[in-house]
Amino acid sequence: MPITLADPATLSRRGFLIGLTWAASYAFTAPAMARETPMRMTCRFAGQAFTVRLNDSPAARDLFALLPLDLRIEDYAHNEKIAYLPRKLTEEGAGPFGDEAAGHVCTYAPWGNLVFFHAPYRYSRGLIRLGRIEGGIAPLLLRGTYPLGLTRIG
Repeated sequence: MPITLADPATLSRRGFLIGLTWAASYAFTAPAMARETPMRMTCRFAGQAFTVRLNDSPAARDLFALLPLDLRIEDYAHNEKIAYLPRKLTEEGAGPFGDEAAGHVCTYAPWGNLVFFHAPYRYSRGLIRLGRIEGGIAPLLLRGTYPLGLTRIG
């Protein structure tokens, strides 16, 4: 008969407490260990490819769960490209942020689209930061509208 933590009568008191301590420490460290592997996705359009490292926010996890996706990427304003998602992402935990910089990837909650910033921008209400482009923004400088593929890495 296997010994389990639910059956303390089969263990010595010391053995039970050691097992209980181990189980409790695992319960607290396992979720943190799982987050050590970053969520990353590849974005491809018009022969261009770049990688986005997503943050550990509810909205980024929501996007990651939708992958893979086939969208359209297009120019918007002078500093960004956008792509409309099949549905809006969660706004849970969203709020103002600072340190805005080219290379950030956000969602604009009112429209339900992805925003890829290739030039400086300022936070505005409704933006939720999802992550950052790894390796540079050069692919985003290609002007036009193209099919866009988003896939998980790992």
